[in-house]
Amino acid sequence: MTRLEVGDKAPDFQLSDQNDAPVSLSDFRGRKLIVFCYPAAMTPGCTKEACDFRDSIAPLQAAGYAVVGLSPDPVAKLAKFAEKESLTYPLLSDTDKAVLTAYGAYGEKKLYGKVVTGVIRSTFVIDEHGTVEIARYNVKATGHVASLRKLLEV
Repeated sequence: MTRLEVGDKAPDFQLSDQNDAPVSLSDFRGRKLIVFCYPAAMTPGCTKEACDFRDSIAPLQAAGYAVVGLSPDPVAKLAKFAEKESLTYPLLSDTDKAVLTAYGAYGEKKLYGKVVTGVIRSTFVIDEHGTVEIARYNVKATGHVASLRKLLEV
């Protein structure tokens, strides 16, 4: 599994969001983008992380960052998740896991001491030109957004 590193060109994508609208990396050219990859909508950890991004969206946007969430969930589940949790940023559906794989966020991981294949909770900060500024893998759902904000000085 290839992981992204600082300075890499972020893999392009075009996926549907929770409203079934197409969203691509090129939509964010000229803006900084935070892409967070999570295993499954409406699970406790993923809900905590998504809500932490929701609660931090105003200062992140004020500092010039857009935010998108990325999971293998189908569009209909993402729509329910966004509505239930009042999420105001795009949630992207990658059901075939091609984009998650391109970002190094899908593959073998340890879960409760066992090696399994699945989504590796990860976050990427991509600059205005599509270059990876930060690539963090195996992040914790709780406290991750606060840590990222501190790192970004937001």
